[in-house]
Amino acid sequence: MIKEDQGIVIGLIAGYYDVQTSTDIIRTRARGVFRKNNLKPVVGDHVKIQIDDQGTSYLVAVLPRKNLIGRPALANVTQILLVMSAVQPDFSLQLLDRFLTFFSWKGVPVSIFLSKTDLTNRLELTKIEETLQYYQEIGYKVYYSQKEVASNLPNDIGSEQIWTLAGQSGAGKSTLINSLKNGLNQETGVISNSLNRGKHTTRTVNLFHLGKGYLADTPGFSAIDLTPIKINELRNYFIEFKRASKYCKFRGCQHLNEPKCEVKALIKKGKISKSRYDNYLLLRKEIENGKLPEYLK
Repeated sequence: MIKEDQGIVIGLIAGYYDVQTSTDIIRTRARGVFRKNNLKPVVGDHVKIQIDDQGTSYLVAVLPRKNLIGRPALANVTQILLVMSAVQPDFSLQLLDRFLTFFSWKGVPVSIFLSKTDLTNRLELTKIEETLQYYQEIGYKVYYSQKEVASNLPNDIGSEQIWTLAGQSGAGKSTLINSLKNGLNQETGVISNSLNRGKHTTRTVNLFHLGKGYLADTPGFSAIDLTPIKINELRNYFIEFKRASKYCKFRGCQHLNEPKCEVKALIKKGKISKSRYDNYLLLRKEIENGKLPEYLK
C-alpha cells in the first residue's frame, strides 16, 4: 500500500530532498520524470511524496510555485530581509538600489537590516541613517540592530511563510542567522580588504523554523543580473516612481526627457531622491549594454 503526503522541501543534500510534512522530516529522492520534464525540485517547493510499505519514499510532484529566485534556487519566497553593512564592506546606495530593483521585479517585498553599526563612527552612521530615512518614507521597513530583528522577526513570519536573507557578501547574514537560531552556528567569514567584500560562507540553501514559518539562508544574491528586465518596464520597479508616474503627462513616461514628468518634478522639489534617479539611469545603461557592471564581476 502506498501512502501519499505533502510538505515543503527544507533542504537538499547529495541528490536527496528533506521534506517537512505536518508531522515529520522525510528524506526522499525525486522520480526520474522530473529530469524528463526538465524540472528540478528546489528548497521552498511545496511537493507531494509517496511512501511504500518498506518505508521507501519518492518525491512525485511539485505544486505550482509563487516565485523562484536565486542561484542556488529558492521557491515560494514571501519576504526578503536585505542585509546591508554600514562598513566592512562599505555601505553602498548603488548596491542597495540594485537589490531593491531586483526583488521588486521578482514581486517579493523587502525589509532592510543595517549591520555592523558598531564598527563605524557616529558621524558616518548618522549619514547612513539619514539616507535610510528616505527608504522608510517610501515604504521599506528598516532595522538597525540584531536585537531589533530578533525581537520582531519571529512575530512577522506567518504560517508556512518563507523569509530569506540576502545582501552583500560579508555583510553579516550568517552572523545574523546565528543570533536568530540557537545552535545553528553557521560559519562566519573574514572580509577581504583588497576587494572590500567578503567571501561567501554559506554554500547551500536550507530552511529553518522561525516563528510560524521558515527562514532561509542562501549563498547568493550578491551579483544579481538585471539585464533580463525589459528596459521600458524598469521604471515600475522603483516604487516611488511608479506612484508618481500616474501624474506624468504621458502614459509610459520613462522619466528621461519627456515634458511634464512628475518624477523629475518631484526630484527638483527634493521629494524623490536624486541618488535613486541616478541609479535608475545607471541600471538603464546596464540593461541596454546587456552585461553586468565591472564592480560586480
